[in-house]
Amino acid sequence: MPEPTKTRILLADDHALVRRGVRLILDSEPDLTVVAEAGDGAEAIEAARTTQPDLAILDIAMPRLTGLQAARELSRTQPDLRILILTMYDNEQYFFEALKAGAAGYVLKSVADRDLVEACRATMRDEPFIYPGAINALIRNYLDRAKDGANLPAKAITDREEEILKLVAEGHTSQEIADLLVISVKTVERHRANLLQKLGLKDRLELTRYAIRAGLIEP
Repeated sequence: MPEPTKTRILLADDHALVRRGVRLILDSEPDLTVVAEAGDGAEAIEAARTTQPDLAILDIAMPRLTGLQAARELSRTQPDLRILILTMYDNEQYFFEALKAGAAGYVLKSVADRDLVEACRATMRDEPFIYPGAINALIRNYLDRAKDGANLPAKAITDREEEILKLVAEGHTSQEIADLLVISVKTVERHRANLLQKLGLKDRLELTRYAIRAGLIEP
């Protein structure tokens, strides 16, 4: 029998132990192989660019760029790349954000040993992978919207402002943020001032608290 074509996978999680465990699950399957690993969202984007995988599995809570931020960028720059979000958060808001960011599925780390392989295969067949709790959320959301005749609420801040908020909260200076995002320091400062004004916050400490509540960084 011919060797099955393997799905080439990029795995991004800031915990090396989690990556090792997930990699063991994936590499033991005949049709899946991990070709690159990354420890944060920015590394994931770079690794995807250099290795051109078929599928990216991204943890949500990573330093520098979250999995959702990386997913948005990868969807824009590599539209053929399939994306799965791996998370410890059974959270409806994250689930909807993941779909909006271009992910085909959302897998909980607590049941990754059971769901992840099937999620990879479903994604490569162009089928969404939705865990049971999320199906309830989708149905409830649809019914609520149908009842109210309303769309999903818009996000308070733009994707770029979210990137800058996260980096400010992680303690990066304006110069470091400018270098990371390849923009000018003046642009960083303008975004930062807009964030404070939009969110009604006073300083970096309050921005950091907001970033933790929004799930952009871990406390």
